Amino acid sequence: MLSGDYRLPLIFTATVIMAYLAVPQSISLAHRLGAIDKPDARKVHDTGMPRLGGLAIFLAFMLGMFAVGRYVPEFWGVIAGGMIVFTIGALDDVYQASPWFKLLGQCLAAAIAIHYGISVEFLNNPFNGLYGLSPYISLPLTFIWIVGVTNAINLLDGLDGLAAGVSGIAAITMGVSAYLQGYDGVFVVAMLLACSIGGFLPFNFYPARTFMGDSGSNFLGFVLACLAVIGLVKSTTFLSLLVPVVILGIPISDTLFAIVRRVYNRQPVFLPDKNHLHHRLMAMGFSHPRSVLLIYTGAALFGLIAILMGWFGWTGSIFLVAALFLSVVIVAEKIGMRTGDQAIKKEEAELIEKDGK
Repeated sequence: MLSGDYRLPLIFTATVIMAYLAVPQSISLAHRLGAIDKPDARKVHDTGMPRLGGLAIFLAFMLGMFAVGRYVPEFWGVIAGGMIVFTIGALDDVYQASPWFKLLGQCLAAAIAIHYGISVEFLNNPFNGLYGLSPYISLPLTFIWIVGVTNAINLLDGLDGLAAGVSGIAAITMGVSAYLQGYDGVFVVAMLLACSIGGFLPFNFYPARTFMGDSGSNFLGFVLACLAVIGLVKSTTFLSLLVPVVILGIPISDTLFAIVRRVYNRQPVFLPDKNHLHHRLMAMGFSHPRSVLLIYTGAALFGLIAILMGWFGWTGSIFLVAALFLSVVIVAEKIGMRTGDQAIKKEEAELIEKDGK
């Protein structure tokens, strides 16, 4: 199907150009609306930064989706849910919404995606084919996955170009994996997302001229989560359960360690801190752009492993994933991501005290 569609290269190219041309307009709009990210003790930038750059990604992607919608039966689930998470995120960028309001929007978007058929209906096992899931398991599993990945990308958005670049790498990896397995719809949508990010990233990489804001990071996380589920539903191999987890390994592991760290330190789960992977790399002396490039490298490595899993078979892949997980735990412990050092704890205590006044 793809080999005979001469329009796709044109659509992909147009998506990059549309995103690139829309960024300056989003910057101007952010200034007019007051959507400016002001520096504080938790952030690494020292000047106000417009944070509606996600609008450029959203518009370019949506226009591309309407051009290629015939490839994707779950088209409306991605469109409708994406509109909701983007809108809620944009309201937060302008008006500083509460975490619970944003979570409510993410939950609504996940429910709409599920309504349009984006759900994990079975798990694969290597011994006896497919294991069908009842709705009592399928729906909560899909719901948690979509909301979890959406928040994982949002939490990763802490340095110039970081969340956008990692999301782009994940989208390309999903596209390549889908292409190799013959899933045209997943390939097309993943490449549209990567192209939208590609047009935005020149304005967002260090030194950034704009941030994507919650509108952009929530939107990217939502689309990536839906793509992973659509690919999982179409696959009939045991590895389909592991591949999306490995592809999104960087944001997922960073989020899990953030939760463990805050529970360990008896802090609220929603409490922001400066102990994420990118903060720890900078605390170790890496420069801003070098920290981002190191995480890019890690994301690309995760993506490469996910693609290679198709040649390892299920036994080799499980061993590979276990080794990868152990490596992540060791690295996280070495750089202090799990519990944080005393300096970071002191800084967090000062932030809490400041917010309470």
